[in-house]
Amino acid sequence: MASNNIPPGGGLEEIMSQLRAIQQKQDELLSVVDSLTSQGTSTHASLGSDSPTLSSPPPLPAAALQKENELDNETAGSGSALASKSAAVSGGAPVSPSGVASSGTSGFTSRIILTTYPKQIGIKPYPMQWGAPEPVARGPIVVSRYSSTIRKRNAHGGSYSIYYALALASKELKADHRPDFTNTEPTATIGPFPQWGDPKKIVAMDPWGHLAPWIFKNMIDNDDIDIRPTIAITKAHMKLSELEDSVRAGRLVPDGKICLNDQGELAVTKFAVEPVWYLPGVAERFGIDEGTLRRSLFEYTGGSYPELITRGDIKVFLPPIGGLTVYCFGDPANMSNPDKRLALRIHDECNGSDVFGSDICTCRPYLVFGIEEAVKEAQNGGSGVVIYFRKEGRALGEVTKVLVYNARKRGEDRASDYFKRTENVAGVKDMRFQALMPDILHWLGIKKIDRMLSMSNMKHDAIVGQGIPIHERVELPESWIPADSRVEIDAKITAGYFTTGHRMTNEELQAVQGRLWEE
Repeated sequence: MASNNIPPGGGLEEIMSQLRAIQQKQDELLSVVDSLTSQGTSTHASLGSDSPTLSSPPPLPAAALQKENELDNETAGSGSALASKSAAVSGGAPVSPSGVASSGTSGFTSRIILTTYPKQIGIKPYPMQWGAPEPVARGPIVVSRYSSTIRKRNAHGGSYSIYYALALASKELKADHRPDFTNTEPTATIGPFPQWGDPKKIVAMDPWGHLAPWIFKNMIDNDDIDIRPTIAITKAHMKLSELEDSVRAGRLVPDGKICLNDQGELAVTKFAVEPVWYLPGVAERFGIDEGTLRRSLFEYTGGSYPELITRGDIKVFLPPIGGLTVYCFGDPANMSNPDKRLALRIHDECNGSDVFGSDICTCRPYLVFGIEEAVKEAQNGGSGVVIYFRKEGRALGEVTKVLVYNARKRGEDRASDYFKRTENVAGVKDMRFQALMPDILHWLGIKKIDRMLSMSNMKHDAIVGQGIPIHERVELPESWIPADSRVEIDAKITAGYFTTGHRMTNEELQAVQGRLWEE
């Protein structure tokens, strides 16, 4: 009878110990191979070759491919099921070309790794328990593909990953650079709140993102792991020309603490936030399955993130989109205090109006009005908050917005056709998808809103739908509405925006016309 090394009684612990030892040896071997290849790469680069060269590896045996897919299906759920289908179409699983030669300072791994799979040799992502009440139990967000990190990542993407890639490719940035976080700590204390430990409440940002470099400092130092914050908090002054007018008109009163002087200069606490998506939670918010979300993100980013398909075990995605900034007036602790009144403006980016003063919409007037009312609430002992989201042109983009403007102005620019013009160009009226917006309110510890400085029914419904009551809705006063923006505001009111005034009929909207180019 053939002998084997299994101990009598089939000691499972002994078997697992041997398997772990084998895996450790494999990891050590991979590290040695990478080190040797990197040395060869550096030698190649020193001889004057800067261009990568690719050589295809031998195909994996059919049995190995079958086992790979079995492992995917076992551990990755819907994402890996899609991977199996992809492999079947292409005739085999994606394989990483080897033998790449590039600059020794590029930071690239020794082989082009197109994708990875769960339980692949050397793949050991840091555990991620989204919604855990303690940050160490939750785990860090690790997204870097640097050689010391790539096998330990538990997240995809990165908000500024494209610019980061350009900086590396142009050698403006060293791949082994590690940030010096000295004196970068938050200037205000926020949380933790119970909402941070609820995986249903926060799915679009990292609740611990402002503290990551300090919470996981030992891991950064000892394991050479690149962990970056996704939230930063600072103090600043704000100056807008309209605020000086507000002081002159007596609407704002300088107090030396919040409104600092006669120029209307304001003291503010700023929170900059980059998006971090927990894919199962995002899918649930939109009422779709996680596999559909992953497939759509993969397909419509040009296939840029293949591990969305092959790594169903990685549940976190840092989308390459704009984030948000919170502007808090008064003591930040008041935001979460249910005994303090809160005035809130949720504002979506409009570069043309917010920055350059276009009067075709009410965006800048409502932004300034929101700031003014937030300051008043803070001066009365409560809290005033303005949250600015990067969602240019209703998240359709500025190019689409300008095309719509052209269509409006070359037509009759009537309020009755306002949304139709957008749908004709973009196919949809709005892509801001406010379902993810309330996450920042949960993170700030906000439990109720006394004065909502917005007329948007979509923002209202999203916030209330997340269990945060709104006690009063405040519309933009008529005196703040530019003449050319009547088309926008009247069309929105008829479509469902809040108002205490008259809601026009479709026939009345036909009489509301904007300024034409010739005027």
